[in-house]
Amino acid sequence: MSTWSHLANAKHIDRIIAYVKANPTAWEAAWYQGAALHAVYDAARDAARDAAYDAAYDAAWDAAWDAAIGSSAWEATRSAILALVAWDRTGGLMDLPAEQVKVLAILGDQAAILMYPAIVAMETTQELA
Repeated sequence: MSTWSHLANAKHIDRIIAYVKANPTAWEAAWYQGAALHAVYDAARDAARDAAYDAAYDAAWDAAWDAAIGSSAWEATRSAILALVAWDRTGGLMDLPAEQVKVLAILGDQAAILMYPAIVAMETTQELA
């Protein structure tokens, strides 16, 4: 049983960890995809991370991040896991197409900002259908 198994998004955290270990290059490519998002992404990502840290910095976050370490796509991985730990509603974003998540991110949804690269990567390699 994982340290984060009590969280609402535990199954999604497990999926992210397994996926990034199996497909690190897909994450790297997704991290740089989406020119419209990049216009606001850096500052928004930092603000979203700050909010997520405030909401979730605990043993579950530490353990999930430690489980994912070793990936060359650490930035996207960290953001996705952080969002899944911080906000229960984040797992629902994994049911949306990447383009819808991108729109939410552009509109300032912090969870969408952090999850967008993960969703693009997983959608690109057919992990999300």
